[in-house]
Amino acid sequence: MDPLLLVGEIIVDFTTARPGVECKLRLGGIVHAARGLWASGIDYAVAAVCPRYVFDQAKRYLSAHGCLEFVWLGEVTGSPGVMVIGDPTEVADQGYEDLLRGEKAVTILDVGNSLAAYHEVLVFPGSFDLAQVRSAFSDDAHFSFDIAYDTADPSVLKVFSGNVKGIAISTSSPLFMRVGSETVDAMLPLIADLGAEVFLLKENRGGSRLFNLSKGSVDAIPAQLSVTVNSVGVGDVYTAVMVGLSRAGWGDAAWRGASAATAYSQTTYPDDFKRDVERSLKLSVDELRNLGGTILPWHARPLFPIYLAAPDFSYTDKPEVDRAVDALKYHNFNVRRPIEENGELPLGSPDTVLRQTFAKDLGILGECEVVFAVPLDRDPGTLVEMGFAMARQQPVITFDPRRENNNTMVAGGSARYSDNLDQCLNGIFDAVSKLWMAKS
Repeated sequence: MDPLLLVGEIIVDFTTARPGVECKLRLGGIVHAARGLWASGIDYAVAAVCPRYVFDQAKRYLSAHGCLEFVWLGEVTGSPGVMVIGDPTEVADQGYEDLLRGEKAVTILDVGNSLAAYHEVLVFPGSFDLAQVRSAFSDDAHFSFDIAYDTADPSVLKVFSGNVKGIAISTSSPLFMRVGSETVDAMLPLIADLGAEVFLLKENRGGSRLFNLSKGSVDAIPAQLSVTVNSVGVGDVYTAVMVGLSRAGWGDAAWRGASAATAYSQTTYPDDFKRDVERSLKLSVDELRNLGGTILPWHARPLFPIYLAAPDFSYTDKPEVDRAVDALKYHNFNVRRPIEENGELPLGSPDTVLRQTFAKDLGILGECEVVFAVPLDRDPGTLVEMGFAMARQQPVITFDPRRENNNTMVAGGSARYSDNLDQCLNGIFDAVSKLWMAKS
């Protein structure tokens, strides 16, 4: 079979240090996708846009990881091509910072006919002219796209109309937030106009949906939630493996891609990643399907309100509460904050006001499906709210960052208890997924 050609930028990923977590420096951009293809045994080549200083190192690295040909497609100037990453686990916004992005310029190089022989191409759009790139290929080349942060309007793909096979997008993409965040139906006509066969919507910890536009079917593919070591490039691996195996059928290829992406999220060491992918490839697709997992579409999440039980007061030091709220909102959950809705009572308020507010808070609790608790300083109000919810059989996810409440009643009564926000976020996805599946 013809090798799959990856087209896009190669950058340097730099993950900043956090308590208990080391700094990480590695080649990123389309190199993430290349690692996925290498680990899956899929032949591939690369047409890269990168700074001159990255060229030799990237070529050597990719050659050692299965790349059959490396073409320098474009030169980046004015910027070092370094991406600083604040949160590699994507608990909330990852805080990407492309250094000197305002000074960045890309010059597409003359590559002659070196790309004309490639017929299966996966493009990761970036800060380069797609129309210029299209002119380097033959008329019968087939293109797939993974749209992340540098495509504000799908109309830039019009030059590929009639030659488009698949389009993938993540819920973290600005294009999705602008067009599809309210309903995915708004995106499907745009994709269909390009003549694409399939549209893959990657919904982070909620799994993914593969829309087969030619067949009019939708395949829901669950996420396998575990400890997230690094989520950077996970979606790129998913798309690359799916496109690389698409000749065997899009549905099966998507399941393989999701499995490879899960493995990529659990290690940053290529050899360990390859070992894990090779193990998963020994399973049949039916066996992968039987593993189950978590399915929670982006658009279903706001339908299940989450009650925030926490000392959410203006006068308290509560960075952990604020971070938890940011994480829940980032993943499109509907967070009900009783202190914001019913007001913050001043100290020494009369009993009648206290009882009225107590009743109002319980009213909000009764309107919610799940409780997310952050019992800082063993806050008595939070613990009482947790007790009410547990008595009502409402799932309680307890984020205890300071390890102050690790006792039988709290840990034993919680659907998920941890001092790790990543694990508590997984707990929310698990709990709400079960509620959604029960009502679907």
